[in-house]
Amino acid sequence: MQTASSEKWFMIVNPNAGVKKGTKDWPKILRLLQKENVDFDFQTTTGRGHAIEIASESILNGCMNICVVGGDGTLNEALNGIMGQQLVSSSEITLGIIPVGTGNDWSRMFNVPFDYLRAIHILKQKTTFLQDAGRVTYYHNAEQLSRFFMNVAGMGYDALVAKKTNLLKEKGLGGPLSYMYFVFASLFQYKFIETVIEVDGIQAFSGGLFSMNVGICKYNGGGMMQVPHAIPDDGLLDVTLIKKASKWMVVRHARKLFDGSLVNLPMVATFRGETIRISSTEKLFLETDGESLGHSPLTFEVLPRCVRVVTGGTSPP
Repeated sequence: MQTASSEKWFMIVNPNAGVKKGTKDWPKILRLLQKENVDFDFQTTTGRGHAIEIASESILNGCMNICVVGGDGTLNEALNGIMGQQLVSSSEITLGIIPVGTGNDWSRMFNVPFDYLRAIHILKQKTTFLQDAGRVTYYHNAEQLSRFFMNVAGMGYDALVAKKTNLLKEKGLGGPLSYMYFVFASLFQYKFIETVIEVDGIQAFSGGLFSMNVGICKYNGGGMMQVPHAIPDDGLLDVTLIKKASKWMVVRHARKLFDGSLVNLPMVATFRGETIRISSTEKLFLETDGESLGHSPLTFEVLPRCVRVVTGGTSPP
C-alpha cells in the first residue's frame, strides 16, 4: 500500500456506461473535477473496445495515471490496454474509477463510493493497492484469443445472463435490475453442460455444470457475492461452481447469491489455484468483468500483484 503525490490524470469517459448514464452525468462530473482542481485530460469512447486503444495510447504519450468514468466493462478495457502495452510495467500505471456503471462490482470491492464528489476525493488522495489480474485464453469460433480481467469471470448460466443483459444495454435499455430479471427469466431454457475442470494440473470436477465463476475479487452481477473467499492480492484464483441440480433449487436459494452463503450448499463446490483449465462436451460460454466473450476450451492463469489501483480504504474487505 502506498500514497503517491498528485499527478495529471487521463480520463476515459464511456457515454454508454450505466445505460447512457455516462452521457447524462459526464457534464456534472466534469464540473466537479474542475471545481476540485484535478489536473486531467479526457477522451470519450465511441464503441466497444475503444477504451483498450485509448488506455494504451495514453501510456505511449507519457500518461501514468488513468481513470475510467464508467463501469466494470470500461475498467476491464482499460486494464487490457494497460496490460497489452510494452512500454512500462503495468504496476507503474495507476488505475482509478469514477463509477458510472450498472453493476459497479469492482468499486464495491474496493470501497469506491458511487457518489461522484466522494469518488473524486478518493482519486485525489490516491491511496493505491497492488492487486492480481487474471488472464483467460478462450476461443471465438475456431480462433484462439486471450483477455485480462480484474474482477470476476463467469461461465455457463452466468455467461448467458451477462450476454442477454449486454444485448439489452446495446439497445439503450435495461438497468440495474435487468441482470436479476434474466437470472430468473432464462433459467428453464438453459441446459447443463458436461464439463471437466483441472486446478493446477489436478482434475477437480467432472460432470454436469450449471454455472461457474473464477474470481480475483468477490462481487459480480450488481452485488452478488459468488466468490466470497476471493482475496485480490493472494496470487490465487478462486472458483465457485454450481453443479447439476434442480433449477427450482437454484430459485429457492437465490438470496444466498448476495451474502456469500451459496458456497455452503451441497450443489456448490469451491476451489483455489493458480491455473484453471476447462473443457466441455459443448461450448461453455464466457464473460469477464461483465463483458461477453467466446467459449471453451478455457485456460485461466493468475498474474500476481500487477495492477495498481486507487482504493477507497486502506485495504479491500
